[in-house]
Amino acid sequence: MGELRQKLRADLEAPEAERAFGSGWISGVLALALALMCLGAVVFLMFPSLFSMPVLRAYYSFGWFRLFLHLALVSAFTLAVLNLVLRRQKIMGFAAIAAILVATLLGGSRTQSLDLVATDYYLGLDWFLINIALLGVLFIPLERIFAKRPEQPVFRMAWREDLFYFLVNSLLVQSLTYLSLTPATTLVANTDWGTLRGFMASQPLWLQFLEIVVVTDLTQYWVHRVFHRIPALWRFHAVHHSAQKMDWLAGSRMHVVEIVCLRGFTIIPMYALGFHEWALKAYILYIYLHSTFIHANVRFEFGWLKHIVATPQFHHWHHGIEKEAIDVNFAATLPWLDRLFGTHHLPDRWPSGYGVGGHPVPSGYLKQLAYPFRRP
Repeated sequence: MGELRQKLRADLEAPEAERAFGSGWISGVLALALALMCLGAVVFLMFPSLFSMPVLRAYYSFGWFRLFLHLALVSAFTLAVLNLVLRRQKIMGFAAIAAILVATLLGGSRTQSLDLVATDYYLGLDWFLINIALLGVLFIPLERIFAKRPEQPVFRMAWREDLFYFLVNSLLVQSLTYLSLTPATTLVANTDWGTLRGFMASQPLWLQFLEIVVVTDLTQYWVHRVFHRIPALWRFHAVHHSAQKMDWLAGSRMHVVEIVCLRGFTIIPMYALGFHEWALKAYILYIYLHSTFIHANVRFEFGWLKHIVATPQFHHWHHGIEKEAIDVNFAATLPWLDRLFGTHHLPDRWPSGYGVGGHPVPSGYLKQLAYPFRRP
């Protein structure tokens, strides 16, 4: 099994010459990704109360969802066969067919719920699959076409590490959401801001959205800066900065303690002030895409707009390995906050590399999870 895993990894990380169009590499990657997503879909259909989010469960009984799953299985099989025909190393094609076979034997698009475990707690496997599919489809082509560093492959160094972060953070969405919302809900429950909350919710939605961006980013700025200034907190944040390659997946590398603290504080103003539900949803969608975009390996610089909204170049300098990149560009959305507080840095070039000086953070999810608790 270990040898097969190594062969699969080697084929995924194959040199550029072996990834050319017509080599079977693209069809193999697509087949494997699609097959694994179908297998995951079958699992959460079998055990919806354990592996799916309640807000999404109602959609899985619709005929269109079952049809989509069936077409995805057929497409994955077709791509796997194409990989077997075109590629000398056929490990991806065989791995995809194995996943398709397991998914089909478990029921495929006709899978019925077993729900052997009745629980109010769930793991967001469906959220992970939807999340990775949407962001992957959007950002992988974007990075291939407009790459700042075109030599950086899709399966770059430490991609498995960051994908595992993406998986864990998605599976724990219920726990992370509960812990993050607790400070805000506690504050609302123990304060009487009815008049203020009513006024905020009565404003035009576009104005509420802008207000949410400002108050949330102002809070995020100072929480972020504190994580850089206090050594004990920096050890948690250093995990995020340990990424030595920047792309759409790198932003998912965050220690669970930092996720709870950062979200917990930044959620307070937008939740406690009583903004309308649709303004909150619009902001969540915006920050979901924007936070991924500013980590992406894209060369867009945006001209004058980079002084108003955070861009990849702006945030890449926050992750830069150079001495001049230390403790700059803390804002997630509004770079003028850094100008206001004296931490703005955006020269007409990009950083030469990324990470923490000396690279003290170890590799591997579990080692990074334990890193902040180890003696310096």
